[in-house]
Amino acid sequence: MRTYLIAAAALAVACAMVVPQAVAADSAKPVAYDFSFEAIEGGAMPLAAWRGKVLLIVNTASFCGFTPQYEGLQALWQRYQAQGLIVLGVPSNDFGGQEPKSEAEILGFCKGAYNVSFPLSRKEVVSGRQAHPFYRWARDRLGARAAPSWNFHKYLVGRDGQLIAAFDTRIPPLSPEVVAAIEAALAR
Repeated sequence: MRTYLIAAAALAVACAMVVPQAVAADSAKPVAYDFSFEAIEGGAMPLAAWRGKVLLIVNTASFCGFTPQYEGLQALWQRYQAQGLIVLGVPSNDFGGQEPKSEAEILGFCKGAYNVSFPLSRKEVVSGRQAHPFYRWARDRLGARAAPSWNFHKYLVGRDGQLIAAFDTRIPPLSPEVVAAIEAALAR
């Protein structure tokens, strides 16, 4: 009976498509702050610049059925930025060729269509062997099941730079589980 209950609990977690941190903190291993992106406007954007903040890192695309999630991401940014949340959009053309435009066009679309004011990186590969080092690290830390399989996959990073959770594309930014995880991370 106990084995059955454990299996049922594991299935419930899998169905929710939320992947909790699978690896304990180890000071000898990298943390999110060890990685850097390039800003969409140009220039380095090291995650270390946000040390001590909670990061929500999301691979985005402008021509996707999930593109309206920009609205929820912007709402999270506005609601929690003063408490220490950084939302980082990482445009990617990995899934369905849904981010084919230039960085300038992506930025114009995000600002014009969704009034995005949170930071955006330049377009990056987020899946497979050629993925940006942050995405390879996150996949290694949380497992292949936590890797992006479509646009608007979300990683939550705690104030200590450790991964807290991954949220599947189908889980909207303002869902109770994302909001609760952000609030818990901000409270730490």
